[in-house]
Amino acid sequence: DPKVSEGGLNVTLTIRLLMHGKEVGSIIGKKGETVKKMREESGARINISEGSCPERIVTITGPTDAIFKAFSMIALKFEEDINASMTNSTVTSKPPVTLRLVVPASQCGSLIGKGGSKIKEIRESTGAQVQVAGDMLPNSTERAVTISGTPDAIIQCVKQICVVMLESPPKGATIPYRPKPASAPIIFAGGQAFTIQGQYAIPHPDLTKLHQLAMQHPPFTPLGQTTPGFPGLDATTPTSSHELTIPNDLIGCIIGRQGSKINEIRQMSGAQIKIANATEGSAERQVTITGSPANISLAQYLINAR
Repeated sequence: DPKVSEGGLNVTLTIRLLMHGKEVGSIIGKKGETVKKMREESGARINISEGSCPERIVTITGPTDAIFKAFSMIALKFEEDINASMTNSTVTSKPPVTLRLVVPASQCGSLIGKGGSKIKEIRESTGAQVQVAGDMLPNSTERAVTISGTPDAIIQCVKQICVVMLESPPKGATIPYRPKPASAPIIFAGGQAFTIQGQYAIPHPDLTKLHQLAMQHPPFTPLGQTTPGFPGLDATTPTSSHELTIPNDLIGCIIGRQGSKINEIRQMSGAQIKIANATEGSAERQVTITGSPANISLAQYLINAR
């Protein structure tokens, strides 16, 4: 778009995208070949955040034309993935390509425009769907901006968003969004334990074993017996204890209404869990978990999942 380059907008920009693990895998490609090709052909720097998170941040930096080229390659790759997934599926309507940008909240106002005028103009002139999330992403001052449409509509839309971002730089400090590692929720069904990853339930053999044992031997302690017997987890395993600190504002969700959640965690894990009383002036509570190493690790996992 000559207008963009001539208007002196050909400066270096950074755009952040939020992607699911599967999308990131598609962008990286076998042995990193796809992302390498994208870097070489677009001239943009493409960085992918580390970590075994269900979401990853893909950062694209470069002159505007390099960014547009990188975006068009990403949009076409996603389009290709959609086509591939449709070849042997019964779905007749083709889903649009969807990208999620992460934009400092202080720039979202300019993107939406007075009374929504700017975002309406972008939607109408590009044919892409654009939505700005109402809430900020967790622990950050950024919001997700979701763009969907044909690859061409998306590229036109990204161009217009870049112009807005260049014309109204972020105000104040931005706290960037960092995806959290997966503390995947656990589901127990049919005597099996599953962790949820994206839309799939993945069987979890270690937890299944613990769960089945817990089912056979409910960890209710008969009178006079101090440690619940967990045959199979070898009752002779020495008990140990582990301490955690949990922020006050999160302790409620672990205790649950009238202690329902913490009792559930005690029952499922077979561990003893003590929550210290709040100490004045401290923002955290001390939690002590006692039991066999397996009980403790399951209790920790369940607390983290909460």
